[in-house]
Amino acid sequence: MEEYRQGVLRVYYDAVCSGCRRDRSRYERWAGEAGEEVAWCDVTEHQQLLRDKGVEPQAALLSLHVEEEDGRIVEGIDAYILLMRRVPRLRPLAWLIGLPGLKPLLRRLYDGWVRRRLAREGRLP
Repeated sequence: MEEYRQGVLRVYYDAVCSGCRRDRSRYERWAGEAGEEVAWCDVTEHQQLLRDKGVEPQAALLSLHVEEEDGRIVEGIDAYILLMRRVPRLRPLAWLIGLPGLKPLLRRLYDGWVRRRLAREGRLP
C-alpha cells in the first residue's frame, strides 16, 4: 500500500467485484486530478490493516469504507458522499443522497444489493 500523503483518502473496496472495479474506474475518470487524492485498497489484501483500525473484514466486504486523512473511518452511504463531494460533477448527487429522507432508504437498498451480490457469488460472510 502506498505511503500516507496529506489530503489522501483511503478507499477500502471489494476489488473482486467487477461492478466495484467499474465504479472505481468511472470515479477516477470523472475525478481527474482529484482522483490522485484517493488511494484504493482491496479489502481482501488489507484485512489485518482493517482489523487494526477497528473494522472487521466482513464488515468491509458488506459496505464501502473510507479512511479520512485524520484516520476516521466513514462507511456506507456516508463514504460515497465523502468521495462524491471531491468531484465537481458528483457534488449535486452527494447532496441529494445525503438528504435526511432519502439517505436511510438508499442505505437499505445498498445493503440489500451488496448482500444479494455476495450471496450470488458465494462470498456472503
